[in-house]
Amino acid sequence: MNNRNLLSYIIISLKGIAMGAADVVPGVSGGTIAFISGIYEELITSINGLNFSKFKIFRNEGFKSFWRAINGNFLLALFSGILISVFSLAKMISWLLVNQPILLWSFFFGLVFASIFFIAKAIENWNLGIITAFFLGAAIAYYITTLPPTENSQSLLYLFFSGALAVCAMILPGISGAFILVLLGSYKTILDAVHQRELYIIATVALGAVFGLLSFARLLKWMFENYKNSTLALLTGFILGSLNKIWPWKRVLETKIFGKKVISVNEVNISPFNFEGDNQLLYAILIALLGFCVIFILERLATSNNK
Repeated sequence: MNNRNLLSYIIISLKGIAMGAADVVPGVSGGTIAFISGIYEELITSINGLNFSKFKIFRNEGFKSFWRAINGNFLLALFSGILISVFSLAKMISWLLVNQPILLWSFFFGLVFASIFFIAKAIENWNLGIITAFFLGAAIAYYITTLPPTENSQSLLYLFFSGALAVCAMILPGISGAFILVLLGSYKTILDAVHQRELYIIATVALGAVFGLLSFARLLKWMFENYKNSTLALLTGFILGSLNKIWPWKRVLETKIFGKKVISVNEVNISPFNFEGDNQLLYAILIALLGFCVIFILERLATSNNK
C-alpha cells in the first residue's frame, strides 16, 4: 500500500469524511462505510499494528521506517477525513436529523441495504456454518436495536468499559458507537463531561476507547486471517439486523434530551401509510435509490484504487 499516489490518499480522506458523517447518525456505523468502500481490512490491520514493538523501529531505523511500518499515510488520510467531517458535515447531518429525518434515514437505509449484497458476494463457499453465522449476526444486531437504555452511570470503571464497547461498535459494521453509549446510559455523562471539561471522566473514556480499539482490532484481524468467510457472514448479518434501527418511518414513544441533542430512546417502526403527517414517500424512495447507487460508486472507487 506504500505505492499510492496523492489521488489515492484524497480518495481515502473522502471515505473518512463519509465514515465521520455516518457516525453522527445514531444507528449508522462508520465501520459500515469502511466495509463497503473497500478499506475495512486494511483499517483493522493498521490499527492492530499500532503496538509498542513499532517504537523499536523508530528507535533503530528512524521515523520514516516507523511511519511506513504503521501505514501512517493511510491512517493520517483516513482520520483527517473523519475529523473534517465531524467539524463540518456533522452540523449539517444533525440539522437534517431534526428537520428531514425521513429523507436522511431513507438515504442511509438504501446505502446500508445495498451494502449487504456487496459484502455478501465476497463470501465464498456458502454452507450451513456460514449461513448460521449470518443469521446469528442479524439476530444479535436486531436484538441490540430493541434494547431499552439503562440509567445514567458515573462509575469510572463502567465508563471505561463504555468507551471500549462504543469504539468496538464504531469499527463494527452495523450499530453506531453513539447508540451503544445511549443504551449503556453513558451518553449524557460523557456529553456533560465534555461540556464541563471534567478531564478525569474524558480521560477514563478515552483510555477505554484505546483499550477497546487495540484489543478488538486484534480479535478482528485474527478472525479475518483464520475464519474470513464466517467473519464476513457475521458482519453482513450485523448490517442486516441494524436496518431495524434506520427504518425511515417511526413512531417515537420516548425521547431524552442530552445537552442540545434530542435522541429517541423508545420508538417503533411503522408503515409509511400509517405515518402521521407527510410521509414523503416518493422522495424517500428516490433518495433511498440514490443511497443504493452510492454503493456502486464506492465499490468502483475501491476496485480501481486496489488495482
